[in-house]
Amino acid sequence: MINENYMISDLHIHSRFSRACSKNIDFPNLVKWAKIKGLHLLGTGDFTHPIWFEDIKKLKEKNGFYYYNDFPFIISGEISLMYTQGKGRRIHLVLLVPSIEIAKKINSYLDTKGRRDYDGRPIFGMPCDEFVREMMSISKEIEIIPAHAWTPWFGVYGSNSGFDSLKECFKEEFENIHAIETGMSSDPEMNWKIKELGSKSIVSFSDAHSFWPFRIGREATIFKKCDSYTKIIKQIRENDFISTIETNPAYGKYHWDGHRNCEFSCEPEKTKELNGICPKCGKNLIIGVEYRVNNLTNKESNHKIKKPYYTLLPLHEIISLFLSMNMNSKKAWDLYNSLIEEFENEFNILLNISKEDFIKKGVNEKLISLILKNREGKIKVKPGFDGEYGVAVVGNQDKQKTLS
Repeated sequence: MINENYMISDLHIHSRFSRACSKNIDFPNLVKWAKIKGLHLLGTGDFTHPIWFEDIKKLKEKNGFYYYNDFPFIISGEISLMYTQGKGRRIHLVLLVPSIEIAKKINSYLDTKGRRDYDGRPIFGMPCDEFVREMMSISKEIEIIPAHAWTPWFGVYGSNSGFDSLKECFKEEFENIHAIETGMSSDPEMNWKIKELGSKSIVSFSDAHSFWPFRIGREATIFKKCDSYTKIIKQIRENDFISTIETNPAYGKYHWDGHRNCEFSCEPEKTKELNGICPKCGKNLIIGVEYRVNNLTNKESNHKIKKPYYTLLPLHEIISLFLSMNMNSKKAWDLYNSLIEEFENEFNILLNISKEDFIKKGVNEKLISLILKNREGKIKVKPGFDGEYGVAVVGNQDKQKTLS
């Protein structure tokens, strides 16, 4: 049950200046949709982009929170590091930044390494340990979190361009990494299997590139209510937040192994039987997150504080299943808007409203059943693979593809 002492937060998003992002992402729209979703805090995303940074600088600061009207943001961004260490590495990192002044120093440093103006998530050719060391020399208050840690590409543990351990990646800077982001294809329980993560926080954010269908907040971290950047970072570093909100990891587009072009996917056991070879084209399968987690699992893993977490599909997905039609149909949006008008915001509907209160307001019993089933993490999902998102399932029938 979410209450007024909680702060649901999504600190990994993007602006309209990131590749493949909605051109409608600006601060008025971010605040509008955050309130509809039920979020209390957002990252700005893309502070390294010169034009977006000018918009960030217009926000009003108090205690390291930057406000658009009454809604708080934390300065954030994502960096892509591409370099060779044994083999080609491609790692994405989320940065949380305490102030405009520190953000300026980071940008000045990055300007000595390459360009920032071509994309909201710029690429630089330096190792992760060097980058962390340079950030710590600028400010110990900068928080660096490996993004979507398990995806085959760009995840620190990724099967294609990642590492077998954080220590191998960050070397002597390992202790300056306090958390990892689960990404859509993994959840906390999967990450608890990894011994070296026993001292790290497991956080979740959306990596949203647009609003439709409410991608912001599709994964989030619930912090204790506070009013400063320092207190948020303290909760991350001390593993002292409340919980996370996760999609079913099968929903992620790299959960299972497979080939999208061959329309073939399989679970890890089958991949082993096939020796990692696609039976349709004879090439190596793209190894997904579940296989990778199992491969790196430690029997003696000892995660010290296992946070509770919610497993939820977005409300639009539930409505789509209920109506048996596309999430972007007028009928789906009309129903969504009517529910938001009646019950305040999406997370309130997904997590708080009782069956009795739904009935009192005349909500269809089948829809109520799906919402409550979703609340318990019991909506089945056919796993995603090789860039294809998972598909929610009712009975034995595959429904509308999700989050495309």
